[in-house]
Order: sequence, then C-alpha cells, then structure tokens
Amino acid sequence: MWTLGPIGFTAPLLLWALVALPALWLILRAVPPAPIRRRFPGVALLLGLTDDDTQTDRTPWWLLLLRMLAVAALIVGFAGPVLNPDAREPGRGPLLVFIDGTWADARDWARRMDRVGAALDEAARDGRPVAVVQATDLPEAGLPFQAAEAWAARLAGLDPAPWAPDPQRLADWATGLDGGFDTFWMSGGMEYAGRQELLSTFEASGDVRVFESARPLVALRPAEFADGAITLTALRARAGAETQVTLAATGRDPAGVERVLARVPATFEAGATTAEAALVLPPELRNRISRFAVEGVRAAGAVTLTDDSLKRREVALIAGRDNREGLELLSPLHYLEKALAPTADLVEGPLSDVILANPDVIVLADVATLAPAEAGDLQTWVEEGGLLLRFAGARLAASDVSRAEEDALMPVRLRAGGRTVGGAMSWGEPKRLRPFAETSPFFGLSVPDDVRVTAQVMAQPDPALAERSIAALTDGTPLVTRKRMGKGQVVLFHVTANAEWSTLPLSGLFVQMLERLAVSTRPARPAAAELEGTTWVPEAVLDAFGTVREAGTLPGVAGETLADARPGPGLPPGLYAGEDRRLALNVIGPEAALAPATWPARIPVEGLSVARETLLKGWLLAGALALLAVDILASLWLSGRLRGARPAAVAAVLLALALPVDAQAQADDEMALRATSEVVLAHVVTGDAQVDRIAQAGLRGLSQKLFQRTSIEPAAPISVDLETDELSFFPFLYWPVTATQPLPSSEAYAKLNRYLRTGGMILFDTRDANVAGFGGGSPEGRRLQQLARPLDIPPLEPVPDDHVLTRTFYLLQDFPGRHNSRDVWVEAAPPDAARAEGMPFRDLNDGVTPVVVGGNDWAAAWAVDDRGAAMFPVGRGYAGERQREIAVRFGVNLIMHVLTGNYKSDQVHVPALLDRLGQ
Repeated sequence: MWTLGPIGFTAPLLLWALVALPALWLILRAVPPAPIRRRFPGVALLLGLTDDDTQTDRTPWWLLLLRMLAVAALIVGFAGPVLNPDAREPGRGPLLVFIDGTWADARDWARRMDRVGAALDEAARDGRPVAVVQATDLPEAGLPFQAAEAWAARLAGLDPAPWAPDPQRLADWATGLDGGFDTFWMSGGMEYAGRQELLSTFEASGDVRVFESARPLVALRPAEFADGAITLTALRARAGAETQVTLAATGRDPAGVERVLARVPATFEAGATTAEAALVLPPELRNRISRFAVEGVRAAGAVTLTDDSLKRREVALIAGRDNREGLELLSPLHYLEKALAPTADLVEGPLSDVILANPDVIVLADVATLAPAEAGDLQTWVEEGGLLLRFAGARLAASDVSRAEEDALMPVRLRAGGRTVGGAMSWGEPKRLRPFAETSPFFGLSVPDDVRVTAQVMAQPDPALAERSIAALTDGTPLVTRKRMGKGQVVLFHVTANAEWSTLPLSGLFVQMLERLAVSTRPARPAAAELEGTTWVPEAVLDAFGTVREAGTLPGVAGETLADARPGPGLPPGLYAGEDRRLALNVIGPEAALAPATWPARIPVEGLSVARETLLKGWLLAGALALLAVDILASLWLSGRLRGARPAAVAAVLLALALPVDAQAQADDEMALRATSEVVLAHVVTGDAQVDRIAQAGLRGLSQKLFQRTSIEPAAPISVDLETDELSFFPFLYWPVTATQPLPSSEAYAKLNRYLRTGGMILFDTRDANVAGFGGGSPEGRRLQQLARPLDIPPLEPVPDDHVLTRTFYLLQDFPGRHNSRDVWVEAAPPDAARAEGMPFRDLNDGVTPVVVGGNDWAAAWAVDDRGAAMFPVGRGYAGERQREIAVRFGVNLIMHVLTGNYKSDQVHVPALLDRLGQ
C-alpha cells in the first residue's frame, strides 16, 4: 500500500491515469470544433429568428473543470483510497499481549480492550500465535499461545483486578519464560514492584511496544476523622498544573436510598501530587457515609470505604446520683466522660428522652431501680440492637435488683451486699485481673500490674454464669458479665465507673475494654496482636471499577491476614465484619503514594487510540456520478433545452435528493403509528442474525398465545435498534445477550435509563441456563455485567414465592424457557413490604420490576415459524412439551405484569373493604 499523508491507496498504479488529464483537457477543448466565421449578406434576413437547438462555439472553462474533476474522482476512486491506513510491518513469530490488569487500568478499560482487539486482528492477518496475560492473573507456567481468533472471543470476559500484582509471583513466572516472542505491553501507568525486572525479561525475548493512557491517574487515601472534621487526601501520579477534583461522600438517606450526601472540592497545587480537603458534617449525616470517591473516575483506587473508625458513636451517660460540686473525681461519670469524649458523641438527659434519641450505647452508672415504663422502653431498645452498659455502685449493691430472679436488664443474678477485699475490715488483699480467655471480647489485651479491685458486687452461681462471664479476677470471681437480648446486649461491670472500688478506670485498659465493647469509636486500624485469633467475614467487596458488590459466599479471613492489609486474590478490598465491629480494607493505604510508570527511551510508548481505516472508494465514485449528473444538467442548460422545462427539472432533482430523507421519516412515522396504536412486543437487535431471528420468532409465538388466551391482541413484534429507535413506544423489551454484541453508546444508555425510569421493562436473557449463578461465569453473563453497568437498575433478588409474577394470569412456581433454571432475578421488594395477616403475599403496591434477569432462553421456547409450529425442541417427550407450556405461561404472566402492574397485591385490602361494606 502506498500512502500519501493520512490516505493510502490499495491500487496506486491506477493513479498514473491522472497524467492523462491535461490531454483530456485539450480534447474537451477541441470537441466540438469551433465554427469558421464567413460573412454572407443574406444573413440579415435571419435576424430576429430564434433556434430551439443551439450549440456553443466553445465549451466553458467551468464545465471543463467539472468534467475534469469527475474523471479525476473516478481514477482516484478505482485506485482504492483508504483514510488512516494501518501502515504496519508484518510481524513475525509469537506475540505476547501483556496487560497490567490492575485498578489503574479500569478507568479506560474499554479503550484498552479495543486496542487489544486491534492487536489481535493484526496478528490474525499475519498468522501469528498470541498469548494474552494479565499481571494480576498469571497462568500457571509459560505462555498460553493460541490462535488470535480464539483470544478475540475471550476479550469480553477479561476484567481488571482491584489490586497490584504480587511481586514474588511475578518474578517466579518471569523466570520460567523462554523462547522468542514480541510483547505488546498494555500499561496502567502505575509503578509496581517487579515491573522493571519483567521489562528486562521481555526485551531479552524480542521487541517491546508499550501502550499507555494519557488520562491522569488519581487515587484517594482512606478518610481520617479528627477534631470533628473528616480529612480526605487525593493523590495523582504525575505532578502538573493546578487542577481540581470533586470528592463525593455516598451513603443511605433516612429512606434507605443510596445517594451522594456531600461533596467537597480538592485542589492539586501546581507541582503537587496530593490535595487535601476537610469535610465537617453533623454526626447523624456522618454516620450514614459508606464510601468516599473521586467523582468522574471509575477505578477502585479512587474509592475508599468507611468502617467503624469514621462513625463516632452516640453514647448516653446516666448516673444514679448527681455530681457533687468540687468533687468531680468522685463523680460516677467523670472517668467515662474523659475516656469517651475524644471518640464518641455524648448524650445527656433523662432516660425517657435518651431512648427517644436512639443512641448507640446507654451507660447506667450505679443506677439500680427503673420505673416500669422506663424499663419496658429500655428493654425494647436493647432488643432492637442497642448496647446497655451498667456499672455497679453502692445503690446497686444495696438494692434488691436481680436478687430472687434475674432482672431482664441485668446479665446475671446478684448477691446481696457485695464484697470488699483489701480494706481495714477484711482479711484478703486487693484482687488482680485474670488474663482474658479466648472467648472473651477482651482477648489479647494485656492486664497492667497496677489494676486492683477492692470491692465489687457478686454474681449468684448459675449454670449460665461461666458463659456470660467475659472478665474475671484471679480468684475466678466474675468482673464483667454479658447477656445477649434480641439483637442487642447488656453488659455489667461489677465495679464502679470511678476509682472508689478499683483502679481500673485509672488505667488505659479501661479505654481498651470500652473500645472492644464498641462503646467508643475504634481506631482506624487495630494492631496485629489485637486481630490475632479472630475471624472476619467479608460483607461487601470492591471491584476494579470502584463498584461495591455483595461478598456472596466468600470465606472468612483470619485476623492475622487482615492485619497485613494488602489486597490480593485471597483478600479482596472491601468491608469485613468481626464479632462487634467492621474493618475496611481499601486499595490505597493511609500512607500510600502513586508513582508513575517510567520507561527507557528505547521503548516506544504509544497511546490507546485506534485509528480505524475508512474506505473512500465509494464516496469518490458517488461524487464522480454526482458531478457527471451536474454536467448533464449544465450541458442541457447551455444548449437551451431546459428553458421550457426548467421548473420541472429542478423539482425532479430536488425530489431525488430529498427522497431518502423523506423515506426515512415516513418509515419512522409508520413505526411510531404502529407501535402506539396497538400493543407491540419488541426485542433489542444484537447484531447476531441468528439470535435476532430467534428473538423475533419467540415474540411472534408469545404474541399469538396472548391473542389466543387473553384479552391482549398484540401486533407483530418489532426489532429495535437502541441507537436510532425510540423506546418509549414499547412497554416491554426482550434483550438476548450475546458474548460479542457491542456496548451501546452514551446516548443509547441515556434512552435506556429514561425508559426504565418511566415504567418500561427489559427481560435480559443470557441464554446460558445460568450455569454459574446469575450468569457470572459464562461469556454471556460477563457481557451482561458490562452491558448493565451504566444502567440505573435497582437492587435485585431471586423471584420470591409471593411475587406477582407467580400469579398475574397463571399460578406458577417455576419460570423455564428452553432451559429450566429457577434463578430468575427481579427488583428486590422494599424493606417495609409486609405480609398482612391471613394473606399469602405481601403488599407491593403497583410498581413493576423494571428488569427481569435470567438465562433460560425463553425466546427459543416461545419461537414459532410462519405456520405456527414450534421451531426448537424443548426437553424430551411429554416432559419437554410441559416445560414449553410453562415457558409460555411465564411469558403470558410477564406481559400481564407489565400491562397491569401488581394489582393482585391490592387484594390485601379486600378484608377491610368487605368490613366497611358490612359483609
């Protein structure tokens, strides 16, 4: 291919015909020949006469130029011009496409995959074997070289990982590489351990080309809370000009809907790589925050999850006696206030008001007897998840609370009077604390030698006493006891909260014990010794794109592993729950810094843009024909043959030019009229002709069944192009998912989100029988995740037994298609959806689930040909036909649900209506 600037020619030898253009100019100038002028007196008799046919004596220059341009366009067009030709040298030997695959790649992952796809196409043309490897997911050994076409089919299933490569694993893998191969390195732009050594290995095997995005790499450190303000620190890999980013705090509002609760700008000064911002929020709003993120950046490094370290707990302090003026050290609450004020929000007031404020913890210091109403309200508060922390004292020791029988708000029964040791009237010495048992929440805390107990209230012996004792003295006497109540718990310190009965409130152990009980806010990261011997269960995990997902069935993690705080395959970033607190493991640590990847000058570094080749032959030939058409009109005009027919000719030309636009507009109008005048089912065009044909036949079969069995009379189904067609005409869209279908444009996603928000429903069908659970392990399932990521889809759940889809027209419990999987997902029911007494289902109002997700290949089960016969087999024999019938019934229920909503849930009001009617 010969190139001239951005244009190449597949047949450049034809361009030699352009040399003949000057000769063509002369020929056109000579034909027709100029007439010879002869003077003849009789010509005077012809003056005033007109001739219908005229012929110019010489062709005008502009008409010659028009013809020259037409001929030149034909010559250049047949020479095969190509815009942005892929000027490349044919490669030789194997090719390794090495992808960093970290969270840094996620910010423009689609462009990276496009570039990898272009590299695979190039390798396929050259017949080169290819291996595609991610640094975060290395193969066991060697390089898996295969045909480029095989790797191209797998690109849709590749996803980055939210962590950096393991240096040791990377070094071991590089050691086993041998043979010659060239390398295309898709770099995330971030420096990591072992990268330079790996580059040397690749260079020793062949040529290395690096592809790296020019977009800035931005990250966010974990939030820190101090002095009533949240401090956020943003990072960037390369210093540059002054720029500003927006940091967003996301959490659930009082209605339980996740939204952005606050925003704050952070400015990178010129030449700086860090930017700080402070955020001051009320405790109620601050405690709702679940994560912070850099707006506009889809990467796990730009997201930081929050845990209990950010949420200052609200603690209510109530004492059995008032403070005595000038004797603050003897106040029952003095040491508690000193211990909790730096890390918790303290609430004061009467117990009745405190319960209404719903704090996290209520502390009763030497409070013995409660009013019945207060006790009942307090018990309800504890059962709903509150923590009641009680301290002993003279009032409790002298009362009859929890003596004959255990009080509901006490963890154990108490002996009368109490116990005094180490005083003038006792024989014993002050007691020390016994090391904490493994089952105690205080396990791992060291007991100071100076902690002594001189008095305490004693617990009555009981079979459950050993289980409820979480701290004891050296003689085995319980010092702290605990009892679970519903979702909450009651904890009793058998000593006072001040220094009257023990030196415990004077020690640092007292503060650590309060932290272990989740009374005060925890430090950001506990020490490894504190986590030793504990197990933490993942609640939510963070993917490389910064999306928080449910942890599912991931196993628990040992506390020692979590203490290292290095995300990896066995320890994904996310939120981990222990016995009484949660820890966030983020991609970026509190001391982390971003270092850009640096490359030697000998390594060519290119961007991610892919210049698509555009064939210009058709455009040039069409232009040549248009010029020739203009030449014909100009010749007719010069010869005078358009004088009488000029308006008609102009009208004909204009009509010819406007016909395609009018035809398109007419087609759009016909589609709109057809879709709005009747009920029409539609399916999304995937680009796979076979899948689209089956989808069309499936909706045709379902429409026929609806016509036969219900009052709905659908018209013939319509194929919908998401890029060009209006979606609001259709109440229902069937979207079969293929592994290779392209992602819609941003404009199409905007239409889809508007469609879902205004009452439309989409049935996503991965057609893979959901073999991996929600399609997660199949190529179609992974493509569905990519397709659905920009969509505004609510939380989903498997179809519950009382969902309206099970009874809109037929009573169903299964939803098979050509495959029979029960895993069909719909919008999750609202938290307040309750089942009325005597009714078999909940009140779900009139909402319609905007999406239904499954993999049962429903269209194939519904599909019929033009004669109404089933196109595809379902199962075998009678069981298969029964499965097809249930699939049809599911389709009928689905369309009835779309058109009528959850009206059958309103039957929960029938008893009330009958009661009002007196029946």
